[in-house]
Amino acid sequence: MNIIKLNATASTNIFLKEMALHNEVDNLTVVVTEDQFKGKGQRGNGWSSEKGKNLTFSVFLKDFVQQHHDLFLLNIIVPLCVIEALKKFDIPNVKVKWPNDILSGNKKIAGILVENFFRSNGSIYSVIGIGLNVNQDHFPHLPQAASLKMIKDRTFSKEEILLAIMEQMQSFFSDSVELNEDEIWNKYHELLFRKGIPTVFESAESGKFMGIIQEVNREGKLCIQLEDDSVRTFDVKEVKMYY
Repeated sequence: MNIIKLNATASTNIFLKEMALHNEVDNLTVVVTEDQFKGKGQRGNGWSSEKGKNLTFSVFLKDFVQQHHDLFLLNIIVPLCVIEALKKFDIPNVKVKWPNDILSGNKKIAGILVENFFRSNGSIYSVIGIGLNVNQDHFPHLPQAASLKMIKDRTFSKEEILLAIMEQMQSFFSDSVELNEDEIWNKYHELLFRKGIPTVFESAESGKFMGIIQEVNREGKLCIQLEDDSVRTFDVKEVKMYY
């Protein structure tokens, strides 16, 4: 495993993407930084992290998307890897909030951003950005955020957690592993936050409405049962969940 450690960078995703454009990069190369000052999350939101307190890193993956017709599958596997790793540290009630945030209880502890890039030679590489709140003590103006330290009342080793996550990723992305996609999707749905529970949502078209999450389909869209028993599908930017 090739781990590149940086004191500071604007974004580990951008750093790794630029690195892959100009150099041959080994599969599962990791770029980790103590200070990421222009991190990016889902929906184009920023990802803010206190310097030296949290895990902010990106992982390079080559041609996984090309081998699997299911483009959203990578967004399923990565949160499962993070959750399996967190189990080793006894983090309670860990769930994945669609599309791929990680929660403990109803507090967000991690965010994941997967970006796929298509090369002129036909190859496809993916850059997987992960931000995990580890030892930060407070999150001003972010009442739904928490860290592992806040949840367990102790300080964690960031390096131990990084290695635990990468061990899980190696077990999924090794060339010798044949993935059971149905099993992976089933596991994701078992861990899907508020699946089967009446929840308030909001969309630009309907305003606030009550619905029940049924599943995430193979295109990565959220399927919600409405009060009239019909089921609507929503893309990432089309609906907001209140919890």
